[in-house]
Amino acid sequence: MRNLMIIAAVLIGAGTYMAQMADKMQPASANASPRKPATETVAQVTSGRSLSIPRDARGHFQADGRIDGQRLSFMVDTGASLVALNEKSAARFGFRPSRGDYNATVSTANGSVKAARTRIAMLDLGGLIVRDVDALVLPDEALSENLLGLSFLSRLKRFEYANGKLVLEQ
Repeated sequence: MRNLMIIAAVLIGAGTYMAQMADKMQPASANASPRKPATETVAQVTSGRSLSIPRDARGHFQADGRIDGQRLSFMVDTGASLVALNEKSAARFGFRPSRGDYNATVSTANGSVKAARTRIAMLDLGGLIVRDVDALVLPDEALSENLLGLSFLSRLKRFEYANGKLVLEQ
């Protein structure tokens, strides 16, 4: 389990790095106008089963989802093995781990952190619904943003980076 958590942390870092590098690798044309920063980054449902998420000002992909009807904001992290929630967010849908529930060790950029395993009955991201999603709850001080990891993304038909947007399809 320890090795799995170390691999997850490495994948989180690699995914963030790869997303930044992919943006830099877009071909430039002689007529290209300078990039303008996005003023609004709102995920758009492009069809009944597809979602397009633009980059935010930091270069990340942010999307709002719902767990048990409660709205939560996520940063999409293709390098994260699991969905990761901070304690404050997990409490909004009724999961409040006790001290003994924190029995998984997660390696992060800031060192090792104890996390509590959970399963999300239904996670809805812009109409893309995945049931029984494995997740971790981390202390608020260890995780400022909720992460949408591969335990959700791998259950979709596809997800890809194209034209500065992340496209998710179910």
